[in-house]
Amino acid sequence: MSHPHTHLQQGAPPPAGASDWHAWSAAWTQHIPLLTGRTDLTVLVAPGAAGGAPECFYPDLRRIEVDATYIADNPDITDPAKARHKRLVPTGYGLLVHGAAHAAHSRWSAPPGTPPILADVADMLEESRAEGRQRDRRRGDRRWLRHVVTTLLDPDGSAVDDAWHAGQLAALLLARVDARIVTSKDVRPVRAAVTGVLGRARLRKLRDIWREAHTCDDTDADTMIALARRWCQVLGIDPDQQHDTPVPDAGQFAGRLAAALVDYLAVAAGVTPAQYAASMLARRHSPPSQWDRRDPTEQEHRAARDLSNRLRQARTRHPEPGRRPSTIPPGRLRTRHAITADAQIAAGQLPTATPWQQRAQLPPEKPRLHLAVLIDLSGSMDRYTEAMSSAEWIFAHAARRADATTTTIGFGDRTTVLIPPRTYPKQVLRMRTDFATATFPEAVKVADQLLDLRHGRTLRMLAVVSDGYLDDITAGQQLVTTLHRAGCAVLWLHPADPPIPGEPTDPDQVWGNTFTHATTLTVTDPVEAIAAIADAAVTALAQA
Repeated sequence: MSHPHTHLQQGAPPPAGASDWHAWSAAWTQHIPLLTGRTDLTVLVAPGAAGGAPECFYPDLRRIEVDATYIADNPDITDPAKARHKRLVPTGYGLLVHGAAHAAHSRWSAPPGTPPILADVADMLEESRAEGRQRDRRRGDRRWLRHVVTTLLDPDGSAVDDAWHAGQLAALLLARVDARIVTSKDVRPVRAAVTGVLGRARLRKLRDIWREAHTCDDTDADTMIALARRWCQVLGIDPDQQHDTPVPDAGQFAGRLAAALVDYLAVAAGVTPAQYAASMLARRHSPPSQWDRRDPTEQEHRAARDLSNRLRQARTRHPEPGRRPSTIPPGRLRTRHAITADAQIAAGQLPTATPWQQRAQLPPEKPRLHLAVLIDLSGSMDRYTEAMSSAEWIFAHAARRADATTTTIGFGDRTTVLIPPRTYPKQVLRMRTDFATATFPEAVKVADQLLDLRHGRTLRMLAVVSDGYLDDITAGQQLVTTLHRAGCAVLWLHPADPPIPGEPTDPDQVWGNTFTHATTLTVTDPVEAIAAIADAAVTALAQA
C-alpha cells in the first residue's frame, strides 16, 4: 500500500524524458485551474516523475507531478488538449484529479516537532478528506478518483495482520466509503478482514475519527494532528514514546489483510485474485532480461526423465490388495463358481461355492508434492549457479510428468522467480550471482504465496541451497519455524566451502548459520546438492 506521505513532498528535479511529454504537461497545466480553482499551479508529466509515487503534489513548488508510465507507453496515445482524452487514459487523469484534490484542499502541514507517526497518520486521514472535498466541489470527479484508488494501494502495505496495518488499510480504503468515493459493497471483504484484526469496537472508534477529519477545515492542522493522536491511542500506541511509524515484522507471513486487499484490487481490475497475484509477481520478480538462455542437453533430458520415474514410482507404489472369495456381491463374478452354486441349490444342497471375488480396498491416493527450491545468488555461491540453473529445468520437467508442482526462486539483491509453478520452459535460464542475500525472507514468502506451503493437504517441502551467509537471520528463522509447525519440511543444503579469503564480514550476518526446525545437509559440490533434493522429495513422497 503506497504511503500517503509520498503525495506531499518538497521539491525534486525534473526527471529524464520530460521533453517527450511536454504537450501533456502544457495541456494539463492549462487544465488544472478548472480542477483546483487555482491559477498558480503547474503540472509535470514524465516517466519517473512524482518521486517514486504515481502522483505527487509539491506545495512549495506549487507543482503536481504525474508519472507518465501510469498514463500510457508513449505520449501519442491521444491529444491531451481535447476533452475526450480523459476517457482513453482514466487512470492517468484520475491521478491528476487526485493531485488537484491535494492542491485545492490540503492547505495545512504538520507543525514543527510533530512526531513522525502523528504526521503519517494525519496524512493517511488527509487522503479521504481531500478526495471527499474534491467530490463535494466537483461531483463528476468521483468517476476519475475511483479509477485511481487501486493505483494508490499496494498489498505490501498490509504485509502483516497487526493493529497498525489494519488501521492503515481502514484509513486508506474504508474511509473513502464515507467520503463517497467507493461504495460499501466494493470494500466488503476488506472491511471483514479489518474487523477480524481490530474488532468491531476499535473499528467503530477509528471510523468516528476519520468522519470527524472529513469535517475539518482545509487549513486546520491542529485538529488533524489531534485526531492522529486519538487514532494512535485507539490502536494502543503512545506517540510520545514511539515516534516512528511501525514497520511490518519481516518474520511474519502475509495474512487476511493482504488477501482481502488483493481480492479488492483484482475485482477492480476485472480479473481473478489468482490472475492479479500472478501479474504482480511477474512485474516484481521476473528474471533480468540480460540473463542468457540455452538449450537443454541430452544429459538434462535424461535426468528429468529419471527423476520423474522415481517420483511416479514413489507416488503409485501400493501393497498389492488382497483377494477373497464371497458368497454375496459386490465383487467380480466367477462364472464357474456361480454355476456350481446354482447346481448345489438345484440338488437341494447347502451351497458352498463362492461365486464372487472381492478385493481389499486400495489405500488412499498419495498427496500431490509441492516443492519450492530457493537458491542463494550471492557472490559466494557463484560456482553453484551453473549446476542449479540446470537443476531448475530438471525439476520443472520432472514435476510435469510426475503430477507434482515445483517452483524455483533465487534470492540475493532481489527476489527472482526463476520458474513459476506449472511452467515448463523450453530452454535453461542461466542465473547470475550478485552481491548480497538481503531478500531471503521475501523469497520464502513468495514461495509460500506460489505453493501455499502453510496450508492444504499437499505434501509440502522447501529446499534451500545456501551457505547461510544471510542478512536477516532472525526473520529467516521465524519463517522457517512457521513452515515447520505448519507441516512443511525444510531442507537446507549447505556448501562445505569456507568463507572467501579477505571477504568483509558484517556483525549482523552469520557465516554458516544453521537454522533450527530445518534438516541441514553439508554438500561438497553442486551435483550432490541436486541429488540430495531429489532424494528427499522421493523419500518424502514414498513415506507419505
